[in-house]
Amino acid sequence: MLGKSAGGLYWMYRYLERSENVSRLIEAGFRNALTRPASSADEWSSILDAAGARQTYLERYPAFEQPRVIDFLLRDKSNPSSVLSVIDSARNNARLVRTALSREVWEAMNDCWMQVKTALSRQVSDRDLPAVLSMIRQQNAQVRGATHGTMLRNDVFNFARLGTFLERADSTARILDVKYYVLLPSISHIGSVLDNVQWENILRAVGGHSSYRWLNGPDVTARGIAEFLILDSRMPRSLAFCAAKVNANLSYLEREYDTRHACHEQVEALLGRLATTTINDIFDGGLHEFILNFLGDSARLGATIETDYRFYG
Repeated sequence: MLGKSAGGLYWMYRYLERSENVSRLIEAGFRNALTRPASSADEWSSILDAAGARQTYLERYPAFEQPRVIDFLLRDKSNPSSVLSVIDSARNNARLVRTALSREVWEAMNDCWMQVKTALSRQVSDRDLPAVLSMIRQQNAQVRGATHGTMLRNDVFNFARLGTFLERADSTARILDVKYYVLLPSISHIGSVLDNVQWENILRAVGGHSSYRWLNGPDVTARGIAEFLILDSRMPRSLAFCAAKVNANLSYLEREYDTRHACHEQVEALLGRLATTTINDIFDGGLHEFILNFLGDSARLGATIETDYRFYG
């Protein structure tokens, strides 16, 4: 496969995943703002940090007001990570690699783009926000479903999955960081009802609330949830699960092309570190520091994949 086509597939699915993940960040901010309405500006400042959009936002607006932040993250074309921007980018990449996609995937992608554009043609009210965020996730799920149901398990599929899981791991790490590093108002709140409500909101934001409860019952703790979202390989948005999928897809590409690259060494090292790390190690060294290191490793891995497979060559 040409590097440009591989890159188009990788970024189509990475942007598609990002649109869902931004919607999940907004949901996390919206839910947490409801628990602390008096200081909701802190919540929205942290959400912008997690989305990597704080500086762009501050170039346009002087204060972190909920309606403006939500609109900026959903609809603002000056924000390259807004849902509307990344859905546009996903569809543009889909057009670039149209011949590599099944008809069902292309139609699902096109429908996703049209539905999201219509829903975001005007500012979304607080009353309508939950339904709009749910719709964004449902449209993403339809593209994923068409991909799983109609695409050959070849290099096309593997480049698509690389984009999905690298982006998903990045998002889960950032959502965790929002809660632990920024949203926690003071050390005295750790273990409080407020703290536990916010951690449960994080679980809901990554679609893991029911799964966590099924495994752990009503025992909601910061340590338990962090372990679930970082190290539990059964959780499809955990860092360990995503790293394992990236490793598997790179392994398929290694066999298909009969070539081993630097990215294979990097992902195996990352997976090895996750496999030998305990939640006690993470908390002892600092959850925020662990997340920063993981985000750095993930970014370097993504850059190496782009170089190794000549996405822009």
